[in-house]
Amino acid sequence: MKPRNARWGYYVTGTALAILFLFPLVWAGFASVRTDTGFGLENYDRLFTSANGVQFRHVLNSVVVSALTVGGTLFTATLGGYAFGRFRFPGRDVLFLLTLAILMVPYATILIALYVLLGWLGLEDSLIGLSLVLITFQLPFSVFMMRNSFEAVPVELEESARVDGCTSVGTLLRIMLPAVRPGLVTVGLFAFLTSWSEFFAPLILLNSTDKFTTTLAVVNLRTASHGSIDYAALEAGVVFMAVPCLVLFAAMQRSYVRGFTSGAVKG
Repeated sequence: MKPRNARWGYYVTGTALAILFLFPLVWAGFASVRTDTGFGLENYDRLFTSANGVQFRHVLNSVVVSALTVGGTLFTATLGGYAFGRFRFPGRDVLFLLTLAILMVPYATILIALYVLLGWLGLEDSLIGLSLVLITFQLPFSVFMMRNSFEAVPVELEESARVDGCTSVGTLLRIMLPAVRPGLVTVGLFAFLTSWSEFFAPLILLNSTDKFTTTLAVVNLRTASHGSIDYAALEAGVVFMAVPCLVLFAAMQRSYVRGFTSGAVKG
C-alpha cells in the first residue's frame, strides 16, 4: 500500500503544481478572446492593427535578437564547455569560477555601464549590441551546463577518435556534439526563452521605436484616451508572446529534461 500511496501523493502534488502554473496562462488566453459582446478575435485585431500596437518589424526584431542570442550562446558555451571539460591548463578553475561569478551580479545594476560600453564600440541602439549583452549573461549557466555535458561523455570515445586521426576540432564536431545534444538543446532553449521575453535590457539599450522588440511594443500598447491601458489587447499580446515558447518547450521537452540530467552521473 505504501508505494501506491506514494504514487498518489506524487500525482496530487504534480496536478496541484500544474494547475498553479497553468492558471495564469489559461486566464490570459480566456481574457484575450473575451469582448464586451462575447468572445472573438477583436483584441488580437487591435493588438496588430492599432497605431501603437505590435508591428511586423517588432516581431522581426525579436526574431533577430533571439537568433543572434541563441547562436552566439551555443557557439561560445560549446567551445567554453569543451575547454573546461576536456582540457587542463593553468588557471582553468579560477577562470571557470570567474565565469560563474557573473551570476552574482544583477545585470540590471550594470546596464547603464554596458550602454556606455556599447556606445564606445559603436553598437548603441542596435540589435547586435542587445544580443551581445544577452549572450554575456547567458554564459555562466550555459558554460556550466555544457561543461557537465562534455564531462558526462566517456573519455574512451574521444580517445578512439584521436587514435583514428581526428583533431580536437574534428572530435568536437563529429563525436562530442552529437553526444551532448540534450545539453545543446537545453542551452539553446534557455537562451531563446530569455531573449524572446526580455524586457528590461531592450528598454535601456534601445532608443529607436523601429528597433523595439515585441515585448516593448506590447508594453507600449495604450489607447488614446488619457493614456489608459488596453488590458484586453495586452492579454492578447501576452498569449502571442507565450505561444512560441510553449511550442518549443513542448517539442524539445525530452531533450531538455535529458540535458539537465546528463551531467548527474559521469561516465
